[in-house]
Amino acid sequence: MENHRKINVSSEVGTLERLLIHSPDEGIGKVIPTKAQDWLFEDIIHVDTMRKKEYDLYLKILLYFLDYENIHPRINEIDSKEAQRHFYKPDKENYFASDKVIEPQHLLAHLLDNKDLRQRMIASICAHEGTAYSLQSELMELESSVLARVMISGILPDKRMIFPPVPNFIFTRDIGITVNDHILLNKPKKKARTRESIIMKYIFFNHPMFEAYTNNIIEINDPEDFFLLDEEEQEKKLVTIEGGDVMMVAPNHLLVGVSERTSIHAASKVIRTMHERDIVEKVTIVKIPAKRAYMHIDTTFTQVKRNMWVIFGSFSKEGLKQEQGDYIMSLGGSKSENEIEILQYIKGRSYDDPIKFDYLEDLLNDISQTDLRSEEPTQFIYSGDNEFPHGRREQWTDSCNVLALKEGVVIGYDRNDKTSKGFQKQGIEVIRAADLLDKFKNEELHPSEVNNTLILLPSAELSRARGGSHCMSMPLLRTPLW
Repeated sequence: MENHRKINVSSEVGTLERLLIHSPDEGIGKVIPTKAQDWLFEDIIHVDTMRKKEYDLYLKILLYFLDYENIHPRINEIDSKEAQRHFYKPDKENYFASDKVIEPQHLLAHLLDNKDLRQRMIASICAHEGTAYSLQSELMELESSVLARVMISGILPDKRMIFPPVPNFIFTRDIGITVNDHILLNKPKKKARTRESIIMKYIFFNHPMFEAYTNNIIEINDPEDFFLLDEEEQEKKLVTIEGGDVMMVAPNHLLVGVSERTSIHAASKVIRTMHERDIVEKVTIVKIPAKRAYMHIDTTFTQVKRNMWVIFGSFSKEGLKQEQGDYIMSLGGSKSENEIEILQYIKGRSYDDPIKFDYLEDLLNDISQTDLRSEEPTQFIYSGDNEFPHGRREQWTDSCNVLALKEGVVIGYDRNDKTSKGFQKQGIEVIRAADLLDKFKNEELHPSEVNNTLILLPSAELSRARGGSHCMSMPLLRTPLW
C-alpha cells in the first residue's frame, strides 16, 4: 500500500507521520456571546489573532516535523503581505496541500467533485440543519472548493450565513481515533458537533485516502430500540463517544474515558467491539467526574514519552488524599469530588472481574512499564507544578493536553508557565514556537535534532476554545515504538 495512504497508530508517542487538522475557519468569527456555550466555546474568539498569531505557528511546527520539504523552501514567502495567507487556505492555488498534515476541507472538496456524493452530502446536511429545500439547488451550483468551505463555515460567498458555525471542528481529535489500523468514529454528545460527524463519515467512507480501510471503520450506535424509549430511558442508555476520551497507549491497549461527553454505554460497546474484532487485548475505562472543567480524559492527562506523563494533580494519588482530608469513610457518600474509577478489561477474562487500579499514577506506570517496556522509572509532571491554585487554573487552559510529535517532543500552551517549570524539573527543555521556527528557518537546527522539548504555542485565543494541541489533532500514522 502507498505510504501516503497508510493508517496505523499503536501509541501516543511514536514519531508522528500523518494527521488530520482543521485550521480555524471564518465560522469561528461568527460565534456570538449568547450562543458561545451552546456551540461549546467558553468565550468569543478574535479569529484573526487565533489564526495569524497562534494557529499558524502550530501548523508550521507540524509541517516542519512531518513535511519539511513542503514548508522550508517556502518559509520566507508564505507570510508576506503579497501571499495573502493563501498557503494556509485549502481553496487557494498556493495552499500547502500536504499528504502528511491533512486538512479535511481539502479532502471534502475532492469528494464534492463527484456529483452523486455532492447531492447526497448537500441533502444530508440541509436536512440536519433544517434549511429550505430550495437552498439545495443553489449549493449544487457552487464550485467544489467553495462548497466545501460553505459546508464547514456555514457562510456563502456573498456572506449570507445559512448554517450555524462548527467552531469545534478545529478539535479534530474528537471526530475519530486511529486504533492500530482501524478508525473508531465519534458519536457526539452535543448537537453542535453533529455536522462535523456527518462530514467526516462521508470522507472516511468515500475518500480514496481511506478506501483500503472502509472495513476497518467502527461506528458505535444507539441500541436498536432506542427510538422507542421515553426521554428518561433514552438518557440512561445514551451512546455517545468523542475522541478526546480515547487514547491508543500501546499496540495491545486502548484507554476509554467515561466523562461529560462519553457515556458508559458507549464504553461498553467499545470494549466488546475491540475484543470481538481482536483489535486490542486490553481496554481500560477511566471514569472521571462529568464536569465541563474536565470534559475529556485528555484534558486531565496525556503522554510525553514512554515513561513520562503530564497529569492533573487533583486526580493524582496525593491530590485525592489531600481532598479526603479528615473524611470519615464509614459515613458513606463520595470521598472526593474528583474521585475517579479505573477498570481494565482483558480479552478472555470475565467482564464481571475487571482489574482495578486505585490511582491514575498506578495505571500510567503499568502502561509505561508493562505495555511500553520502559526500563526507566515512570515520571509525572503535574498541572501548575502542583502549586495551589495554579494546578486548577492551568488545567482549565489545557496544561495536561499536549501532542507528542515524537517521543519526548511535545506541543503545549505558553500561558501554562507553572506547568512548564514542572517540565523543566524533569529535564525537558522549553522553547517558544516562534523561537524554534526561527532556528529552523535560519538552518541553525533541524527538526530531527530536537529532543526532550516542550514547544510552547501562543494561546490567548486558542485557550478560550477549551482545547489544546492534543485536541487539535487526529493522528493517522505513527512510527511503532519498536
